[in-house]
Amino acid sequence: MNAALNRNLFFVKEHTGVFKAANNYDIHDPNSQEVILHCREENLGFFSKMLRFTDYKRMTPFHIEIRTPMGEKLLTVKRGVSIILSNVEVLDANDQLVGKFKQKFFSIGGKFDVLDANETFMCTLQGRWTSWDFKFVKDNVEFAHVSKQWAGLGREMFTSADNYMLQINDKVPVAHPLRILILGAVMCIDMVLKE
Repeated sequence: MNAALNRNLFFVKEHTGVFKAANNYDIHDPNSQEVILHCREENLGFFSKMLRFTDYKRMTPFHIEIRTPMGEKLLTVKRGVSIILSNVEVLDANDQLVGKFKQKFFSIGGKFDVLDANETFMCTLQGRWTSWDFKFVKDNVEFAHVSKQWAGLGREMFTSADNYMLQINDKVPVAHPLRILILGAVMCIDMVLKE
């Protein structure tokens, strides 16, 4: 596993633009403000692009790749067309399945089960409907937290509604597949739950 995936703090900044259909992000080290990862949705089809400007945006497929600044692919987050509930896959650098997110029906604020490649439950990603605040939890243990309200180092970088902080707890071991799944989930929260 690439060392960049073993960090505990990731500042995610979405690219903004007029008539922007694709989901593109840069991930920074919040301490140095250096770009450590690029997240790009480069192969978005024509019809998907058109539907991104309609009320059907949440149903469109996506395929986001996370790479180092040197171009080394670390993981892929993808989903096909979603009619009611989203099922998202996360693949490693070799396009091997690491795990999935399965959206829960009738959840207020948004909720996903985070599953490994064998569909074993690892944790739940749950949000609050009143804010942009998400937690990865299992048995009352919080593994990670995603928020636009972060009071640590790098808070001065929060200048837009398209920026947020991922903080992974030290309880998640280095090189554990859950780290890949947590980072992958952050790339699709906005698309699946908040758009």
